Amino acid sequence: MAVAGVVALLAALGGALWLAARRFVGSSVPRLHGGADAGLMRGKTVLITGANSGVGRATAAALLRLGARVIGCRDRARPKPAPLKLRRDLPPGRGPGLDPGLELRRLCGELVRHKLDLAFLPLVRASWREKASEEPRLDVLINNAGVFQCPYMKTEDGFEMQFGVNHLGHFLLTNLLLGLLKSSAPSRVVVVSSKLYKYGDINFEDLNSEQSYNKSFCYSRSKLANILFTRELARRLEGTKVTVNVLHPGIVRTNLGRHMHIPLLVKPLFNLVSWAFFKTPVEGAQTSVYLASSPEVEGVSGKFFGDCKEQELLPKAMDESVARKLWDISEVMVGLVQ
Repeated sequence: MAVAGVVALLAALGGALWLAARRFVGSSVPRLHGGADAGLMRGKTVLITGANSGVGRATAAALLRLGARVIGCRDRARPKPAPLKLRRDLPPGRGPGLDPGLELRRLCGELVRHKLDLAFLPLVRASWREKASEEPRLDVLINNAGVFQCPYMKTEDGFEMQFGVNHLGHFLLTNLLLGLLKSSAPSRVVVVSSKLYKYGDINFEDLNSEQSYNKSFCYSRSKLANILFTRELARRLEGTKVTVNVLHPGIVRTNLGRHMHIPLLVKPLFNLVSWAFFKTPVEGAQTSVYLASSPEVEGVSGKFFGDCKEQELLPKAMDESVARKLWDISEVMVGLVQ
C-alpha cells in the first residue's frame, strides 16, 4: 500500500515537472497582444468587474495594451490593489515592429478605477446611476468578478453569497447598463462562467440554499445561471447589435480559491501541480480578451467559448424555458419588477 502511494506521488511529481517544462516552450492558448493588434481597442470603453486581481486584472492589462479605456471595478470592501504597472502587468508584445524597449505608455489606453460591491444591490444601483450619467458610451461589459466555494453566508440583500454575487449582482448591473450598451452599438457583453456548470442545477424551490448548502454545488449552480442568463439575454438583444457570449477561462492560479482548505502536508504537492497544470492569470484572460476585441466574433451571440474557440453545451444549459423562468425570477429578486 505504501509502495503504491509512493509510486503515485512520484508519477504526479513527474507529470507536473514534465508539464512545467512545456510551459517554457509555449502555451496552446493564442496570445492576442502582438504588434499588429496595438490600438485595436483605441476609442472603446470597457467595464470589467473584479479587475483588482487575477483574471480580471490580467484582462484589464491586456485591453489597456490594445488601447482601450478601461473602467476597472473592485470590491469596496477589499484592500486597494497595487496600481497596474505597464512593464510588470502587461504581457510582452509580439510581432514585427513591437520593440520591447518601446515607450509602452504611448500605446496604452486609460485606466479608470471604480468601486463596486456586487453583494449590495442598492450600491450597484446608486453607483451606476451616477457613473452611467458620466459615460457617453460603453462598448464592452465584462462580467468577470466571482466568489468561489465560500462557506455559507449571505449578501447584504439576504441572498446566498455565490448566487448573489456571481449571478444576481451581474444580472442587475447588466440590465442597468443595457441602455448605454444599445446606444453604443455595436457593443458586446462578455460573461465569465466555468465548465463546472455541468455539476449544477437550478432548483427554483431553493435558489437561496435555505434548505441545504453545498458550496461546490452552489458555485456550479451560479455558473449554470451565468450561461442561462447569457443565452436569454442574447435572445432578447436580437437585432440590437449588442452581442453577449459566455466563456470558461480554464483552471487558473488565482486567489479565487482562497476558501478552499488544503491539508498542510498536501500543500507543497498542490502548489507544484497547480504551478505546472493550471493557467496563469494572463493565459486565463485570453478568451475574455478575444471575445471583447476580436473581429472574428463580430455579430456572434449566445455562444459558449473556451480557449478562444466555440464549445458545445450540455442540454440543461440550453433549456430555454428554464432560462426564461430564471430571468423572470431574477428580475423580481433584484427589484427590477415588483
